[in-house]
Amino acid sequence: MTTNFDELLERFRSYLSTFDDGLVRDAVARIGWDMPPRRLEPHPLACLRQLDRIVELAPTGARPLAGLLAERRAGLRWGQTYSAADFGKEFIDNYGWLEVFGTRGHFINDEVAAGLLILGPDIVYPDHHHVAEEIYIPLTGGTEWRMGESDFRVREAGEVIHHASNVNHAMRTGKEPLLALYIWRGGPLAQKSDITGTVAQGRG
Repeated sequence: MTTNFDELLERFRSYLSTFDDGLVRDAVARIGWDMPPRRLEPHPLACLRQLDRIVELAPTGARPLAGLLAERRAGLRWGQTYSAADFGKEFIDNYGWLEVFGTRGHFINDEVAAGLLILGPDIVYPDHHHVAEEIYIPLTGGTEWRMGESDFRVREAGEVIHHASNVNHAMRTGKEPLLALYIWRGGPLAQKSDITGTVAQGRG
């Protein structure tokens, strides 16, 4: 099946347009949506097995985007910033991201990067930080998020989570996987995050 990347970009934008949130509205307004496509070879990952369950978990508003990802998963270029040498095989088998647009995504944008992150169940993504400001919107609920010195707390699907530049943050999933939309802006768009805590690991 040939992947229609225009449809991917449109569903991504349509989902963002449903948010009556000042931070999200500002981010959407600043994005130049007339982006040229980039030719990329598909690159599937082990974490894509989580997409069927993610579609079941996604609320109604997020399901068109999640469903398209599941349907077209094999034709997309999924990536990983880390390797098994960083965090171990269990993490790598349950982690991956798709950059929809940015400096290495399916559409070219040198000002902002955005896409989707997958984490499988019972996975810790440890404290990390980066120069770019980051906006996250979970498309599935139940994952615990931490920022700065605060404790972990559960965030539900559709919540807007803002990480300012160089603020530590971490995530840990429970018994269900996470799919989260992200937007990076105001810093290097392909920077490997600095890890500042214990290494990522599975939660038994």
